[in-house]
Amino acid sequence: MRSTGKRGKPSRRVRLEDLARHCGVSVSTASRALAGGKGVRADLRAQLLDAANTLNYAIPASIADRKVILAASSVAMVDYIRNQFTFYVLEGLNARAQALGVEILTRPISSRAEEIRVLEEARDNDEVAGCLFLALDDEDMLTLTSSFAKPIVLVNGDDPSMRLSSVTPCNRSAARLATEHLIGHGHSRILFLMRRGRRTIERRFEGWQDAMRHHGPFDVEGLAVEVEDWLPELGAEAIESRVRKNGLDFTAILAAGDSLAVGAAIGLERLGYKVPDDVSVMGMDDLPQAAFHNPPLTAMHVPMREIGAAALNLLLDDLGGLPMPPRRVELACHIVERRSVARPRVADTANRS
Repeated sequence: MRSTGKRGKPSRRVRLEDLARHCGVSVSTASRALAGGKGVRADLRAQLLDAANTLNYAIPASIADRKVILAASSVAMVDYIRNQFTFYVLEGLNARAQALGVEILTRPISSRAEEIRVLEEARDNDEVAGCLFLALDDEDMLTLTSSFAKPIVLVNGDDPSMRLSSVTPCNRSAARLATEHLIGHGHSRILFLMRRGRRTIERRFEGWQDAMRHHGPFDVEGLAVEVEDWLPELGAEAIESRVRKNGLDFTAILAAGDSLAVGAAIGLERLGYKVPDDVSVMGMDDLPQAAFHNPPLTAMHVPMREIGAAALNLLLDDLGGLPMPPRRVELACHIVERRSVARPRVADTANRS
């Protein structure tokens, strides 16, 4: 039951944070008290239970002292080293787990056999509440997990068949907004630099196409530039090769990740062009180092830490006793303007539109 306001309308659902604040304790203490965990005085536990009843807080199944398996794909672990997106997702996940008194068990997976072992471990361990799969795009795995008894949430991934719940940034709309930002600055020939493969990146590719076609007539043919990896040097080489082959036939670059945006700027500089005087460059992710690039990189900010925290919240929601259908949660992104985007030169715009 949800609490109501003065006019009898439902207010927002009371959260564990609200209950903890009401009783003047930490979220972790509140979680342990409600779950019957150790280290909480009997009078404090009684106070929290009474407050939960007064505030109509729906006490979920035991959370504190439970374990959640985080199965990180090889893609995620490579990203952890090269791009750092995964680092910040895990930072948010671990902070939320600590606040709730949940232990995260990390398991790297690079094969179907390892994926099956993770599921067997989760199934056979009563202390494990469920599984989080980070950066997973394995169709066979998604089919295998669809009938699993414990909750599973995809982190920075999605299930196109909606068999599993997932948390991602709003990749398609974010890329569209980023492209529209460049179009609003007068650009029409906008390259999209990416590494294809994961569905999350395909959604960004679709968002770029959406904006280009909506604000057309802009020809997108030949404006998508692909690389084999997220390394900046590969982005630089791709842009250099493109310009040597076709000339500078664009005024802006939107990269599917910050590392490729940095690489694009390096490639342009090697060819004697300046950012943003000759070409505007924009990234997606807004990693902390984007602010220290020269020039500072305009980027679409992705709430990386919040993705990790929201994924754990989503999984724990399924322990509340009420059956919930799979959900896809997309977190809003926003543009952080710095100095790598400017209006194209008038002569360039006339020649390239």
